[in-house]
Amino acid sequence: MRVTPFLLLIVIAVLGFDAAVTGQQPVATPPPWAYPINTPGGPAAPQDDGTPKRVPGTDVALTLTQLRDLFNAPDWRPESHPPAPEVVLRGRRPDVRACGYCHYPSGQGRPENSGLAGLPAAYIVQQMADFKSGARKSSEPKMGPPNAMIAVAKAATDAEVKAAAEYFASFPFKPWIKVVETKTVPKTRVAGMYIPIEGGGTEPIGQRILEMPEDVARAELRDSGSGFIAYVPEGSLKRGQALVTTGGGKAVQCGVCHGADLRGIGPVPGIAGRSPSYVARQLFDLKNGSRKGPWSDLMKAAVASLTLGDMVDIAAYTASRVP
Repeated sequence: MRVTPFLLLIVIAVLGFDAAVTGQQPVATPPPWAYPINTPGGPAAPQDDGTPKRVPGTDVALTLTQLRDLFNAPDWRPESHPPAPEVVLRGRRPDVRACGYCHYPSGQGRPENSGLAGLPAAYIVQQMADFKSGARKSSEPKMGPPNAMIAVAKAATDAEVKAAAEYFASFPFKPWIKVVETKTVPKTRVAGMYIPIEGGGTEPIGQRILEMPEDVARAELRDSGSGFIAYVPEGSLKRGQALVTTGGGKAVQCGVCHGADLRGIGPVPGIAGRSPSYVARQLFDLKNGSRKGPWSDLMKAAVASLTLGDMVDIAAYTASRVP
């Protein structure tokens, strides 16, 4: 079934969620848990002594200098993905960093950016156009990855965008995130993403999602074989299921546009199993008006009545589903 953005707009209108009702004041403060900004005064990055680093399950060895090269995406497991185009593995100096550096050559991504594997190529191309035009930006202007995407989108050629989009769309997103309901979480600091403070103890989770690496050392080496844990409030999965599957009296059911299995329809992206930090950020950006563009109108009415707690619940539930 081929579903166009125009058809989806008609579906939403028929269900009574006209985009005209969404005019409202932007939400004032982005939730810090969804918009990580590096903690000042954190530990200094170790110096490269030339010793090759290794991760389990591969014979690849890389030095810290290689691991920090934005134009040389660490590809620990080249057998796990199709041959990648130059823009994914190397980018183009000086302005187009390798797509695979942040998103990994596997396209699995990290909490501070996004997983690209399995997204529709047309969707990826449109998002790059929105970054380039200024239609898409972050509600937190100090957050690094969205600003990096804007810079890359402005510098990349249409051919580079097309090559990267078709590559990431050519293979599926894999289960990557373990969702755990809890009352308490480790105290953390930000190093690109949230990581536990060694010996820092725990604190109440409150109304937030805390997504962090399963193995911090492997994540710091950008190991595409080591995934993430998302701690979510107790009861959020059940509440999120109700919102996602029925709309909860606040929004259209997510499956109308994203598919009954939340794996996407046509150019509309799948949201099952994706980073809950990322999903919550996008819901907030759409409601806040920071994320616009031709296809964003589809979401305006869907997020208009959502509270921050609703966003937490929706992101927790969608992350728990099989991608």
